[in-house]
Amino acid sequence: MSTAAKLIRSKRQEFAAPNGKHDRNVRWLRFILPVAVGILGSMLALAPFTMRGELSFVLDKNSVDVAKERMRVTEALYRGEDSEGRPFSLKAGSAVQKSSSEAIVELNDLSARILLKDGPAQIRASAGRYDMDKENVRVPGAVQVESASGYRLSTNNVTVDLKQRRLRSDGVVEGRTNIGTFRADRLEADLAERTVSLNGNARLRIEQNGLRRP
Repeated sequence: MSTAAKLIRSKRQEFAAPNGKHDRNVRWLRFILPVAVGILGSMLALAPFTMRGELSFVLDKNSVDVAKERMRVTEALYRGEDSEGRPFSLKAGSAVQKSSSEAIVELNDLSARILLKDGPAQIRASAGRYDMDKENVRVPGAVQVESASGYRLSTNNVTVDLKQRRLRSDGVVEGRTNIGTFRADRLEADLAERTVSLNGNARLRIEQNGLRRP
Protein backbone atom coordinates (compact mmCIF):
# COMPACT_ATOMS: atom_id res chain seq x y z
CA MET A 1 0.00 0.00 0.00
CA SER A 2 1.34 3.41 -0.97
CA THR A 3 2.06 6.20 1.44
CA ALA A 4 -0.88 8.36 0.06
CA ALA A 5 -3.33 5.49 0.51
CA LYS A 6 -2.20 4.94 4.06
CA LEU A 7 -2.65 8.64 4.81
CA ILE A 8 -6.24 8.69 3.45
CA ARG A 9 -7.08 5.52 5.37
CA SER A 10 -5.77 6.94 8.59
CA LYS A 11 -7.88 10.11 8.20
CA ARG A 12 -11.02 8.05 7.62
CA GLN A 13 -10.34 5.91 10.63
CA GLU A 14 -9.79 9.00 12.74
CA PHE A 15 -13.09 10.55 11.52
CA ALA A 16 -15.05 7.33 12.24
CA ALA A 17 -13.44 6.65 15.60
CA PRO A 18 -15.69 6.83 18.71
CA ASN A 19 -15.92 10.29 20.33
CA GLY A 20 -14.41 11.74 17.19
CA LYS A 21 -15.26 14.97 15.38
CA HIS A 22 -18.27 13.43 13.64
CA ASP A 23 -19.82 12.26 16.91
CA ARG A 24 -19.38 15.68 18.48
CA ASN A 25 -21.13 17.39 15.52
CA VAL A 26 -24.06 14.97 15.74
CA ARG A 27 -24.51 15.61 19.47
CA TRP A 28 -24.64 19.40 18.89
CA LEU A 29 -27.13 19.10 16.04
CA ARG A 30 -29.40 16.84 18.15
CA PHE A 31 -29.69 19.72 20.63
CA ILE A 32 -29.71 22.75 18.30
CA LEU A 33 -32.23 21.56 15.68
CA PRO A 34 -35.16 20.85 18.07
CA VAL A 35 -34.59 24.19 19.81
CA ALA A 36 -34.58 26.06 16.44
CA VAL A 37 -37.78 24.32 15.33
CA GLY A 38 -39.48 25.23 18.62
CA ILE A 39 -38.51 28.90 18.31
CA LEU A 40 -39.72 29.09 14.68
CA GLY A 41 -43.04 27.45 15.55
CA SER A 42 -43.61 29.92 18.41
CA MET A 43 -42.95 32.88 16.11
CA LEU A 44 -45.44 31.60 13.49
CA ALA A 45 -48.09 30.98 16.16
CA LEU A 46 -47.78 34.49 17.62
CA ALA A 47 -47.50 36.31 14.25
CA PRO A 48 -51.29 36.89 13.73
CA PHE A 49 -51.53 38.58 17.15
CA THR A 50 -48.53 40.86 16.71
CA MET A 51 -49.24 42.05 13.12
CA ARG A 52 -51.86 44.78 12.51
CA GLY A 53 -54.18 44.36 9.55
CA GLU A 54 -54.98 48.03 8.95
CA LEU A 55 -52.99 50.91 7.52
CA SER A 56 -53.25 54.49 8.73
CA PHE A 57 -52.08 57.54 6.83
CA VAL A 58 -52.76 61.27 6.54
CA LEU A 59 -54.23 62.47 3.23
CA ASP A 60 -53.87 66.07 2.09
CA LYS A 61 -56.88 66.94 -0.07
CA ASN A 62 -54.99 69.80 -1.69
CA SER A 63 -52.33 67.49 -3.13
CA VAL A 64 -54.58 64.69 -4.39
CA ASP A 65 -55.96 64.50 -7.92
CA VAL A 66 -59.76 64.24 -7.94
CA ALA A 67 -61.57 62.52 -10.80
CA LYS A 68 -63.66 65.07 -12.69
CA GLU A 69 -66.03 62.46 -14.10
CA ARG A 70 -68.00 59.67 -12.46
CA MET A 71 -68.34 57.59 -15.63
CA ARG A 72 -67.30 57.95 -19.26
CA VAL A 73 -68.58 55.65 -22.00
CA THR A 74 -67.94 55.61 -25.74
CA GLU A 75 -70.60 54.40 -28.16
CA ALA A 76 -73.32 54.47 -25.48
CA LEU A 77 -76.78 53.02 -26.16
CA TYR A 78 -79.88 53.54 -23.97
CA ARG A 79 -83.20 51.75 -24.51
CA GLY A 80 -86.66 52.35 -23.11
CA GLU A 81 -90.38 52.39 -23.85
CA ASP A 82 -92.76 55.28 -24.46
CA SER A 83 -96.11 55.82 -22.72
CA GLU A 84 -97.76 53.30 -25.06
CA GLY A 85 -95.13 50.60 -24.57
CA ARG A 86 -93.38 51.16 -27.89
CA PRO A 87 -89.58 50.94 -27.82
CA PHE A 88 -87.21 53.84 -28.32
CA SER A 89 -83.42 54.01 -28.35
CA LEU A 90 -80.88 56.74 -27.71
CA LYS A 91 -77.36 56.41 -29.10
CA ALA A 92 -74.37 58.67 -28.47
CA GLY A 93 -70.76 58.76 -29.60
CA SER A 94 -69.74 59.44 -25.99
CA ALA A 95 -71.54 59.75 -22.65
CA VAL A 96 -70.32 61.25 -19.36
CA GLN A 97 -72.08 61.00 -16.00
CA LYS A 98 -70.42 63.52 -13.68
CA SER A 99 -72.03 62.39 -10.43
CA SER A 100 -73.85 59.30 -9.19
CA SER A 101 -76.18 61.51 -7.12
CA GLU A 102 -77.99 62.77 -10.23
CA ALA A 103 -79.15 60.72 -13.21
CA ILE A 104 -77.94 63.22 -15.81
CA VAL A 105 -75.72 62.06 -18.66
CA GLU A 106 -73.91 64.46 -20.98
CA LEU A 107 -74.14 63.14 -24.54
CA ASN A 108 -72.18 64.00 -27.67
CA ASP A 109 -73.04 63.12 -31.27
CA LEU A 110 -76.44 61.76 -30.27
CA SER A 111 -79.29 60.24 -32.24
CA ALA A 112 -82.64 58.98 -30.97
CA ARG A 113 -85.01 56.60 -32.70
CA ILE A 114 -88.71 56.54 -31.85
CA LEU A 115 -91.66 54.72 -33.40
CA LEU A 116 -94.55 56.78 -34.79
CA LYS A 117 -97.82 55.76 -36.43
CA ASP A 118 -96.42 56.07 -39.93
CA GLY A 119 -93.08 54.44 -39.12
CA PRO A 120 -89.85 55.21 -37.28
CA ALA A 121 -88.51 58.71 -36.77
CA GLN A 122 -84.98 59.82 -36.02
CA ILE A 123 -83.81 62.74 -33.90
CA ARG A 124 -80.24 63.99 -34.31
CA ALA A 125 -78.19 66.59 -32.43
CA SER A 126 -74.53 67.32 -31.79
CA ALA A 127 -74.91 67.37 -27.98
CA GLY A 128 -77.51 67.00 -25.25
CA ARG A 129 -78.27 66.10 -21.63
CA TYR A 130 -80.16 62.88 -20.99
CA ASP A 131 -82.25 62.59 -17.81
CA MET A 132 -82.47 58.84 -17.15
CA ASP A 133 -85.29 59.25 -14.59
CA LYS A 134 -87.55 61.44 -16.74
CA GLU A 135 -86.33 59.91 -20.02
CA ASN A 136 -86.02 63.21 -21.81
CA VAL A 137 -83.16 64.91 -23.63
CA ARG A 138 -82.37 68.60 -23.38
CA VAL A 139 -80.63 69.91 -26.50
CA PRO A 140 -79.07 73.38 -26.15
CA GLY A 141 -78.15 73.59 -29.83
CA ALA A 142 -79.64 72.54 -33.14
CA VAL A 143 -81.81 69.42 -33.43
CA GLN A 144 -83.32 67.70 -36.45
CA VAL A 145 -86.34 65.41 -36.60
CA GLU A 146 -87.02 63.23 -39.63
CA SER A 147 -89.73 60.61 -40.03
CA ALA A 148 -90.10 57.77 -42.51
CA SER A 149 -93.00 59.57 -44.23
CA GLY A 150 -90.82 62.58 -45.07
CA TYR A 151 -91.86 64.88 -42.22
CA ARG A 152 -88.97 67.12 -41.14
CA LEU A 153 -88.51 69.56 -38.29
CA SER A 154 -85.35 71.55 -37.59
CA THR A 155 -85.11 73.78 -34.53
CA ASN A 156 -82.90 74.58 -31.53
CA ASN A 157 -82.84 74.88 -27.73
CA VAL A 158 -85.50 72.25 -27.00
CA THR A 159 -86.28 69.34 -24.69
CA VAL A 160 -87.39 66.06 -26.26
CA ASP A 161 -89.69 63.84 -24.19
CA LEU A 162 -88.98 60.34 -25.47
CA LYS A 163 -91.84 58.74 -23.51
CA GLN A 164 -94.53 61.18 -24.69
CA ARG A 165 -92.93 61.77 -28.10
CA ARG A 166 -93.24 65.50 -27.62
CA LEU A 167 -90.85 68.38 -28.06
CA ARG A 168 -90.90 71.76 -26.31
CA SER A 169 -88.60 74.74 -26.38
CA ASP A 170 -86.69 76.21 -23.45
CA GLY A 171 -86.80 79.74 -24.87
CA VAL A 172 -86.94 81.61 -28.16
CA VAL A 173 -86.72 79.24 -31.10
CA GLU A 174 -86.51 79.33 -34.85
CA GLY A 175 -86.42 76.55 -37.36
CA ARG A 176 -87.88 74.89 -40.42
CA THR A 177 -90.58 72.36 -41.31
CA ASN A 178 -91.74 70.91 -44.59
CA ILE A 179 -93.88 73.96 -45.34
CA GLY A 180 -91.43 76.74 -44.44
CA THR A 181 -89.55 78.56 -41.69
CA PHE A 182 -90.79 79.80 -38.30
CA ARG A 183 -89.80 81.80 -35.24
CA ALA A 184 -91.50 82.17 -31.84
CA ASP A 185 -90.95 82.76 -28.15
CA ARG A 186 -91.97 79.20 -27.37
CA LEU A 187 -92.62 76.01 -29.30
CA GLU A 188 -94.46 72.79 -28.58
CA ALA A 189 -94.54 69.91 -31.03
CA ASP A 190 -96.36 66.59 -31.03
CA LEU A 191 -94.12 64.29 -33.05
CA ALA A 192 -96.73 61.56 -33.25
CA GLU A 193 -99.42 63.86 -34.68
CA ARG A 194 -96.90 66.00 -36.59
CA THR A 195 -98.25 69.26 -35.18
CA VAL A 196 -96.24 72.34 -34.13
CA SER A 197 -97.63 75.07 -31.85
CA LEU A 198 -95.94 78.50 -31.82
CA ASN A 199 -96.59 80.84 -28.89
CA GLY A 200 -95.52 84.47 -28.51
CA ASN A 201 -94.37 86.64 -31.43
CA ALA A 202 -94.91 83.73 -33.77
CA ARG A 203 -93.78 84.15 -37.35
CA LEU A 204 -94.27 81.58 -40.05
CA ARG A 205 -93.09 81.91 -43.61
CA ILE A 206 -94.75 79.38 -45.89
CA GLU A 207 -92.86 78.33 -48.97
CA GLN A 208 -94.82 77.86 -52.19
CA ASN A 209 -95.52 74.21 -52.97
CA GLY A 210 -93.99 73.25 -49.63
CA LEU A 211 -96.89 70.90 -48.80
CA ARG A 212 -96.40 69.03 -52.05
CA ARG A 213 -92.79 68.14 -51.32
CA PRO A 214 -92.14 64.57 -50.15
